[in-house]
Amino acid sequence: MISKLLVDLASKYIIDSFNDEGKKNMLSSMTPEAIEGFFDNGFRYHIGEIDGDVVGVVGTRDNSHLFHLFIDDRFQGHGYSSQLWAIGKKACLDSGENPGYFTVNSSLNAQDVYKHWGFIPVGEIREGGGVKDMPMRMEVAS
Repeated sequence: MISKLLVDLASKYIIDSFNDEGKKNMLSSMTPEAIEGFFDNGFRYHIGEIDGDVVGVVGTRDNSHLFHLFIDDRFQGHGYSSQLWAIGKKACLDSGENPGYFTVNSSLNAQDVYKHWGFIPVGEIREGGGVKDMPMRMEVAS
């Protein structure tokens, strides 16, 4: 269920600006097997459900990196991404292992959302393996 939501939304909103290698790399990192591997390597995922339907997902790594945040089209614009991010962020902070900041490699279309939450760009648009992103960072208030 996580994989399907990620693949569907990445295909619709993110990978159009990638070359073929980037599209393959992005989508292969979202397969059920890849997600299972992330769980095995300490990633944490939280799922948003409405009436039993998965409508969003947030994934974090190392209690400091926002790795995935996707909301089903039908539920965008209603604050669900903010709610899921708050849950994921709190879990990272409650772990006692957050280093005092969060990072995200923002898709090019999501930068404004992350800026609204306090993330700031820490470089220029990057491209690696055909995948384009904007590295961003947010300091955690002490």
